[in-house]
Amino acid sequence: MSIVIAFGVLLLAAALIGGALAGPTLARLWRRQRIARRPFPAAWRDILRRRVPLVRELPAAHQLHLKKHIQVLLAEVPFIGCAGLVLDDEMRVTIAAQAALLLLGRGGSFGNLREVLVYPGHFVAPRSATGAGGVVHEGRDVLAGQSWERGQVILAWDAVLDGAADPHDGANVVVHEFAHQLDQDRGAANGAPYVGRGAIQQVWARVMGAEFDLLQARLARAEEPGIVDAYAATSPAEFFAVTSELFFERPAALAAERPALYEQLRRCYRLDPASW
Repeated sequence: MSIVIAFGVLLLAAALIGGALAGPTLARLWRRQRIARRPFPAAWRDILRRRVPLVRELPAAHQLHLKKHIQVLLAEVPFIGCAGLVLDDEMRVTIAAQAALLLLGRGGSFGNLREVLVYPGHFVAPRSATGAGGVVHEGRDVLAGQSWERGQVILAWDAVLDGAADPHDGANVVVHEFAHQLDQDRGAANGAPYVGRGAIQQVWARVMGAEFDLLQARLARAEEPGIVDAYAATSPAEFFAVTSELFFERPAALAAERPALYEQLRRCYRLDPASW
């Protein structure tokens, strides 16, 4: 089976799993297959080699599938520079390659994604919180990335470079924010991306809930959280995004320390990076 046909099978399977095939969906699948048939540009291969060392560690078949996902993602989703940043292929391919990791086993696309906004460095975002008596407190956060339910991913280019440069530090802002996009495909981020129907989703909820509670309990006792960063205890949505970073960048360590958690992520992403 050729790599393009295999890629098309993955796209079709993802569409069938996600719901019934409508006319526009079928047309979109054919368009993506046409895009996937195009040769991967040599200049893009050079960018992957220099900027995304994790790609070299993927099995050969996964590397080929990743390139097809990169082509489709860049053809379908606008990447927009902010605060004077002029985007080039170096930036677009570097971001798309890391985002495409999440689609390698799942197939399909980020169904809710509308655009990727890129700042040259960390950016400021407004924050509001309701306190006692209904008083709203306004503030600002300095961020490396953000994902919005209405389909925008916002990234700081300096953080993107840092995340890609060391493929084994367990910190990757692109993987983190695009994990939120998977989580937001069907509504607000709640740490429950689509992993399957019925019992499969129930097992996910039970195991991930227990793992989240374990992390919070450790922190409440002032214990070391282990491999999962304390920030993951903020919410189930952040727990999924943070552990997704570990899944792709420190899979063997995650599998050794939190095997039940690793198994659920393996089923979610339909990959086993600890075996590569």
